[in-house]
Amino acid sequence: MGLSTHVLDTMHGCPAAGMAVELYTTPGGRAQLVRRFVLDADGRSPGGPLYGSGSLKGGTYRLVFDVAGYFKGRGVALPQPPFLDKVTLDFGVAHADQHYHVPLLVSPWSYSTYRGS
Repeated sequence: MGLSTHVLDTMHGCPAAGMAVELYTTPGGRAQLVRRFVLDADGRSPGGPLYGSGSLKGGTYRLVFDVAGYFKGRGVALPQPPFLDKVTLDFGVAHADQHYHVPLLVSPWSYSTYRGS
């Protein structure tokens, strides 16, 4: 049914509007860029799901979130190098007929994710 993501900034208690994200397919462990985008005001990909209903295929994927760039842009003083720079999430889609929602809860020092609905 598709693939979506949503990022919440737990330091400021708001959506991570403006965070840069990259989506890859990773067949055989080789990353192939699908698209780059910047999160909208709600912390979601502009234009809706990353893959719509019927276009998601089974396989492996990677989302890369530019966490340090986002927090620097918010004026947060980060050490060099930052504790978290880019957060990479590798995940598999076993049932392409289901929806896969990949949220990220993030601060400059921690992150959490899960398969949402």
